[in-house]
Amino acid sequence: MTVYEIDVTKHLKPGVNELALAVRSESLADMLGSLTQYAAHQLGGITRKVTLMAVPQTHVSDVRIVTDLDSEYRNAALKIETAVVNKATYAQNGLTLRLSVNGLPNVIEQRLPKLAVGEVWKGILSDTVTAPLLWNNEQPHLYTLRMELCLNDEVIETVEKRFGFREIEVRGNELFVNGRAVKLRGVCRHEMHPLTGRVVDAMWQRKDIELYRAANCNFVRTSHYPPCEEMLDICDELGMFVEVESPVCWVGHHANENWKTLNYQDSQYYPYILQANMETIHFYRNHPSVLFWSMANESYWNKEFAQIQEYVYKADSTRPHTFHDQAYGGFNNQGSTAPIANIHYPGPDGYKVAAKSNRPMVYGEYCHLNVYNRSELVTDPGIRSDWALALAPTWENMYQTRGVLGGSIWSGIDDIFQLPDGNAVGYGAWGPIDGWRRPKPEYWDMKKIYSPVKVLTEALSPANELVVDVENRYTYLNMDEIKIAWQYGKEKGTVSASIPPSGDGKIRIPIANPDKANELYLSFTDPRGFVVDEYLIPVGEQKQNELPQWLSQPTKLKVGKKAYVISGKNFSCEISRLNGQILSLKKAGKEVLKGGPWLMALPLTGGGCYPNHNANTPVYNDLCSDWKAVEVKAHKEESNVIVTVTGSYKEFEGSYRLTVNANGELAVEYQFKALQNVNPRQWGLVFEAPQDYDWTFWRRKGMWSVYPDDHISRPTGTADLFYQGLPVQTNPRIQPSWSWSKDFNELGSNDFRATRRNIWYAGLCDGSGHKVTACSNGEQHWRSWLGKDKICFLVADFVTAGNEMFLDGYYAPYRKPIKSNDIIKGKVKLRVE
Repeated sequence: MTVYEIDVTKHLKPGVNELALAVRSESLADMLGSLTQYAAHQLGGITRKVTLMAVPQTHVSDVRIVTDLDSEYRNAALKIETAVVNKATYAQNGLTLRLSVNGLPNVIEQRLPKLAVGEVWKGILSDTVTAPLLWNNEQPHLYTLRMELCLNDEVIETVEKRFGFREIEVRGNELFVNGRAVKLRGVCRHEMHPLTGRVVDAMWQRKDIELYRAANCNFVRTSHYPPCEEMLDICDELGMFVEVESPVCWVGHHANENWKTLNYQDSQYYPYILQANMETIHFYRNHPSVLFWSMANESYWNKEFAQIQEYVYKADSTRPHTFHDQAYGGFNNQGSTAPIANIHYPGPDGYKVAAKSNRPMVYGEYCHLNVYNRSELVTDPGIRSDWALALAPTWENMYQTRGVLGGSIWSGIDDIFQLPDGNAVGYGAWGPIDGWRRPKPEYWDMKKIYSPVKVLTEALSPANELVVDVENRYTYLNMDEIKIAWQYGKEKGTVSASIPPSGDGKIRIPIANPDKANELYLSFTDPRGFVVDEYLIPVGEQKQNELPQWLSQPTKLKVGKKAYVISGKNFSCEISRLNGQILSLKKAGKEVLKGGPWLMALPLTGGGCYPNHNANTPVYNDLCSDWKAVEVKAHKEESNVIVTVTGSYKEFEGSYRLTVNANGELAVEYQFKALQNVNPRQWGLVFEAPQDYDWTFWRRKGMWSVYPDDHISRPTGTADLFYQGLPVQTNPRIQPSWSWSKDFNELGSNDFRATRRNIWYAGLCDGSGHKVTACSNGEQHWRSWLGKDKICFLVADFVTAGNEMFLDGYYAPYRKPIKSNDIIKGKVKLRVE
C-alpha cells in the first residue's frame, strides 16, 4: 500500500509495449499490514493506480517543500529541498533551476554545477515570503510551486506542486498549528467500497471528505495504511487534518494469528517496516494537511521500532509522529517514546489520565460505534441514536482537557464487502456513513457533538429582542465570518456577531411580533459553504406537546362466557376472562387493537469482536413467556370499567389494572415482581394492532432540537412500515437510491421500527385515519414493528442503550439490572379513534 517506482527504460522497445505484473498474495508485507486478515477476505490484486511516466534524461528527482514561519506566524522562510539527476550518457552543463509561486512576487534561480553522467545534485533553494496566507483546516489557503529546469535558458522540465504555509509544533502536552493549539474532531477511515473493496476512486474519496467535513470533523486517521494521493489532495483543498498511517498493523498483536507462532521481536521483519514508513513519509510529506505520521497500528513497541523512530525523525523534522501502542494501561503498553502519546478506547475517565501526560495524547480510536450487538441492531435501529450518550460527554471532557489532543472515532465508514458470490464479509456496519456513503443516525449525532458553534441558551421568553448565548469553538475563525440565519414564525433574516475563536458572546435578534410564534430557528454556515449547525430554541409556552382532554362517556359492562364485553357509543372492547388479554377493541366499527397487554423485559444481547458480519442475523424481540392468568375480574367504577388481572410469566409475576372508557381511552397500570435476574435493554407493555395500521407517528423530546427530515430520531414525524417505490427484495450489490432510514427487514423499515425515546405521544394509524395513540409525559418510549399478521407496539417505561462491548463503560450509568424479587411498574395511557 505504499508508492514505489521502477525504471523500465531499458526494457522498452520501439512501437507497442505490454506491461505485465505478477501479484503475490499473502506476502510478508501483507502479513505485517494484516491487510487481507483485516478485510476478512482475500484482497489480492493491485489496489492503487499504475502510472507510466516519462521524464527528460536530466530531470528533477526530488522536491521537499518546507515553510518555516517566524515567531509571529506572519512571514515565512520558504525552503525547497530538491535534487536533479543526470541520466544522460554525457555530462550536462548550463543547467538552471527557476522557482516561482503563484500569487507571490518571489522568484528564485539557481545555476547548477556541471553534472557528470549519473551524478545527482542536491541543494536547498530558499527565500523570505512576506505575509503569505496561511494554511489551516478552517482556512485552507493553497499556493502552487512552479519549478522549471532549464538547459541553456530552454525549459526542459516543469514540475508543479501545491502546498500551504503552515507550521506544526509540540509544546508540552499540546499540539500547535500556526501558533494555535488544535483539538482534533476526527474519525478513522478505511478506503472502502461495497463492490470494489479497498479500491476507491477519486469521486468517492472526495465524497468521504466532504461528508466528514460537513459533519464538523477536522481530522481523519487513515487506518491502517496510507491513503491514495488523491485523498490528500482533497484534504489539502477542503481543509482537513490527516494522520497518515503506514501499512503496519498488529505486529505482535493477538488479532493477527501469525504471531501465535512467530516472534515479533525478530529483526528480520523490521527492514520491511522501515521501508514502509520511509516510502510513506517521502511520498506524502509535501501535503499541508498531513498533521503527523503513525508508525504502526496496535503493535508492540520494542528496540526495533525505537530504531525506526530515529529514521522517522530524520525523514521529516517538521512534523511529529505517533505509535499506536496504547500509551498507558495494561494492554500492549511497551513504552513508546513517540512525541504524541496514543490510546485506544480510553473509557469515560480516560481524559483524567491524559491530563497528567507530558505529551499530547490522541485517542487513536475511541467511542466505537455499535456493531457487535448485531441482533439488537437488526431488531431496533434506534440503538444507533443512543451512541450519542457515549460520545457527547466524552468529547466534552476531551475538549475541556488540555492534555487531550483529540481523537478519531472508530470507525468512519461501514466495512462490509459484497462479494460477487453473494456473500457479505467484514467486521460490519460500524460507520456513521454506510458503504454507499448514506448518512446513518450517528452521522447527525457526530455533527452536533463536534460542532464548533455551541448555542448555550436552552429556552427564551417572548420579547422584541431575543438574546442568545453562543460559544465559538473554531480555532481560527471569528464568528463574524460565519453566516447566521434566523427564523421566527414568518419573520426571518441574518445577523452578525463578533465572537473570537474559543470565545463566548451573544447574538441579538430583533423580533417585530413576539406573540406570533414560539420557536426560534438558527442556522450557522461555514465560509466554505456547508451548514455547521442548526438549533430550534423554544420561546414561551410549548402547547404543541399537549393533547386535548377527552370527556368521559357512559360505559357498559357485560359478562360473557369467555369474555368481558365493554361498550358505549361507537365503541366496543372484548377482554378475555381466561387470560385477561384484549381480544378486540373497536372504535366506530373499526378494529384498532387485537392483543395485549404483554409484558416485555428484553435482555441486553451483545456479541464478540469478530469479522463475522452476517446479512441474515436473526432478530431478538421476545416477550416474557408462559403467561398464566390466576384471576381476571371486572367491575364498573363511575363512567369507567375496571378489569383487574393477576398472574405470572416464567420471568415475572404480578398484576395489571385496565381502566376502559367508551370515549376510546384505555389506561393500564402494571406491577410485576422478577422471578429471576435480567439485565434489560427495554421493559414495558406490548399491544397488537391489525396489520393495516402501517404507519407510525410521534412527538418527542429529542437529544437535539433539530434533525434531518429522514433521521429516525427526529422529534416529530411519521414513518411507513414499508416505503413505497422500493423493491420487495433489495440486491446488496446495487447502490440504494433511497435514504438509510427506508432500509427494511422483516420487522419493517428502519424508520418504522426504531425506538423513539421520551415521547409526548406516539401511535399507529391506518390509511383511513383510524389510530391508536400512546399519551405520555416525555418520559416513556415507543417502538413498533411488524409481527405475524399484526403490528406490535411497545410503550416502555425503561430503555437503555444497546450492548456493544466497546461502550460498556459509557453506558453503565444508564443500566438498571433487575434482580430476583425486584419490582417493575408503570402506567400506559392509550387513545383509540
